[in-house]
Amino acid sequence: MTEIGKAYGGSLFMLAREEGLDAVIGEELTSLCGALKEDYDFVRLMVTPTLKKSKRLEILAETFEGKVHEYVLNFMSILVENGTFEEIFSCAEEYRTLYNREHGIVDITAVTAVPLDSELSEKLSKRLESVLGKKVMLQNRVDSGVIGGVRLEMDGESIDGSVKSRLDGIKAAFFSAKA
Repeated sequence: MTEIGKAYGGSLFMLAREEGLDAVIGEELTSLCGALKEDYDFVRLMVTPTLKKSKRLEILAETFEGKVHEYVLNFMSILVENGTFEEIFSCAEEYRTLYNREHGIVDITAVTAVPLDSELSEKLSKRLESVLGKKVMLQNRVDSGVIGGVRLEMDGESIDGSVKSRLDGIKAAFFSAKA
């Protein structure tokens, strides 16, 4: 996360929280960033130095006015004016971090060899919620190198309960015993 993302995303969160709009603004920001990642050309357009800032702001207003909350539109306008529109993703990341902290939510990624079905995903979420005492937002990422089991990733930490991890442990123990 960048310093600009922390500063701007944090400021937007504080404003939204004060107004009781933190959930609404957060959802819009998440949706917006998803759409911008799919059409990154719009981000490039918003930072194109050969296009006058006033024209970029006009395009931004024409594209989003009435479709997003005015705070989100004003936020994007500030990013355009400061020439930092590409930082919107970092801003959204900081916003989500602050929102999650405020609401007792933790993002966890379950890394598995095959996709988790909805029933197993739900069971794992419920179990993690009971252990952590927080609301869990579980995502699944498939990695064929896992072999079996699951590796949980959250807040830069990893809990590895995969078969590969266990085999690596047995291998290490075996070679250290031989020495």
